[in-house]
Amino acid sequence: MYRIRAFRAVDDPESCKTFADGHLNVLLEYGVTKVTTANLSWFHNPGVYVILIESEDGSIAYGGERIHLANDHAKLPIEEAVSIVDRNIFELTSKYRALGRTGELCGLWNSKAIAGRGFSNLLTKLGVAMAQRLEMSSLFVLCAPYTVAMCQAAGFEIEESVGSRGTFNYPKLDLIATALLIRDLKDLPTANAAYKEKIYSFSSQPVQLTSDTGPKGEFSFNLNLTTDQDRHEHL
Repeated sequence: MYRIRAFRAVDDPESCKTFADGHLNVLLEYGVTKVTTANLSWFHNPGVYVILIESEDGSIAYGGERIHLANDHAKLPIEEAVSIVDRNIFELTSKYRALGRTGELCGLWNSKAIAGRGFSNLLTKLGVAMAQRLEMSSLFVLCAPYTVAMCQAAGFEIEESVGSRGTFNYPKLDLIATALLIRDLKDLPTANAAYKEKIYSFSSQPVQLTSDTGPKGEFSFNLNLTTDQDRHEHL
């Protein structure tokens, strides 16, 4: 049994450190040493929300992800990364910021202890559900080639207006990343039906004991996507 919880970064610095340490360890395992997510300034950004997978007693962190709301506190990680090779990213994010609340799903990781069980798929669905709970209208993501199809199943579409039809060399030259975007978070018109059903379940019932199925079978988890955002205005 796992527990999966959400929190606002500025409300829980200790859990932020747990997340960051786990993410860094996974990146180092794969030889990635220079990434924008290594910047810990997000700890202090009131527009950052974190989802963390832990053991039932909270003693072990297994994975997680973050949502960064676009605000005046800091650039989005996708802006920091992509602007090095294409400044048009700023025009793109500004466009969607003008249309409603936007931001980015980023920093997704899971430890080798749960690798291959389907947690990356689950986190993608949870991230979209969390964005719905945050009343966002659109959501960006920058992902590796092997996660593009997974993101597309959750409703993301490749954003071909930046980079080389949406692709970039990031975070080092032998790694390709693709920029994707959900333009309509409410209706998710391009999402896979099974993904959409799960996403709506997570967003409408943020506290539940449930399960998901991956390549190695079914796993259960206690979910709690409620955070201080339920009591405070989003920044």
